Amino acid sequence: MTFITDMLPKEIQTFFVESPYGGVAKFCANTLSVIVYFAILIAAVWVFQKINQKAFRYIEEKRGAKIHLQFLERVINIAIVVVIIIIPLAGDKIGTSILGSAAVLTAVVGFAAQDVIKDVLSGMLISIYKPFDIGDKIELDDGTIGIVESITMRHVVVIRLDNLRDVIPNSKINDIPVINYSIGMDARSEMFRFQISYDSDIDLAKEVIAKTVKDSAYTLPGLEGEDGRMTYGSVQFIEMGDSALTMAVRIYFKRDENIFRVRDDINSSVFKALKKAGIEIPYAYTNVIVKKE
Repeated sequence: MTFITDMLPKEIQTFFVESPYGGVAKFCANTLSVIVYFAILIAAVWVFQKINQKAFRYIEEKRGAKIHLQFLERVINIAIVVVIIIIPLAGDKIGTSILGSAAVLTAVVGFAAQDVIKDVLSGMLISIYKPFDIGDKIELDDGTIGIVESITMRHVVVIRLDNLRDVIPNSKINDIPVINYSIGMDARSEMFRFQISYDSDIDLAKEVIAKTVKDSAYTLPGLEGEDGRMTYGSVQFIEMGDSALTMAVRIYFKRDENIFRVRDDINSSVFKALKKAGIEIPYAYTNVIVKKE
């Protein structure tokens, strides 16, 4: 009897054994048992994976997105499936099955799964030694520059400067030289340039830009001041161009922040602030003179 039929009254259990229709009823009960059993296993996997996901999101909120945390999260998700579904289905014969299938497993690993195993092991090495982390700006051997977005069991995702994503196998990126522009830094940075007219008040423009940068939700104090405290980058007057004065400031922001979101916020906010302060932002225009004969 299945565990479904065991829960039924004895009169009905007798029906399964003595009735000519007992075989059909027993088949239906067995089928229902299998469906309920797998439903319970799948529900358990879903619940534990959700708990695993929430736990890692909580850790990332406290410590930031880290490459070894992403890799470990995916390893635990696979382990949950193995422990809850594969091992119970194998039952007491799991040891015999593993030993008896050693030759088959060796062949699979040697041929079909060679690249998969290599990528998984490379991902493990990357997460342990961390030549780069989530949010780091890196350059590959082919000249590609981008920001590390995520890592899986098989590949690393890098957002290029044109906002396209490169999906690179772990084994490949683990074997090539990688230049890490962010190593040893708690934040990333980028230089922003703003042009004002020659008639503008330079000191006022510096003050407006500095305040706008500091008030942004994306910027961080990334420079160590003389007193040892971290400060924001200062606004510098760097160039007298043909038709404009160029002001520049280095912006610091979180390593895992989207650079395009930062650019949009800073450029939009500075443009509005300069305009509100009455500081002209020059642009190219042409005067057409019509001469009468």
